[in-house]
Amino acid sequence: MKEIKEMSYNEAVAELEQILRTMQGDQCDIDRLATLTRRATELIAECRARLTATDEELRTILAGMQE
Repeated sequence: MKEIKEMSYNEAVAELEQILRTMQGDQCDIDRLATLTRRATELIAECRARLTATDEELRTILAGMQE
């Protein structure tokens, strides 16, 4: 399993989508549910942090253009 910090945003989202499909499927192993939930939570936190950082960077760039 790839380290989250090494993943691109798109890779993280793709893995989240795969986890969701697995959890929604009939074959989701209850023994893996906690592991999948933990990984999904970590991926969501990383994606949220990257989106927030990008938003702040864009606001800074746009504010600089208005000066």
